[in-house]
Amino acid sequence: MNTALEPTAAQMESCLRERLQARTLEVLDESAQHAGHAGASASGVGTHFRVRIASPLFTGKSRVARHRLVYDALQEFMAAGVHALAIETLD
Repeated sequence: MNTALEPTAAQMESCLRERLQARTLEVLDESAQHAGHAGASASGVGTHFRVRIASPLFTGKSRVARHRLVYDALQEFMAAGVHALAIETLD
């Protein structure tokens, strides 16, 4: 990922599909809803995301372990300016 650019939902979705073999996936950029809040960018994109994901890698794992897998997969995006990530893991 080019860290000079703001992270996009499409980039994150591609990464999660590849790394977590997602069978259900939705990545929403909710940055515009957080304008003026800490971590929000002036452009209103690329800082606040919501991920809904189901993966076979989640089988038998706790909620915390599932969330850790998502955070680990998206670490480069966090380093590139993602301020907030809401995660909903599905069975």
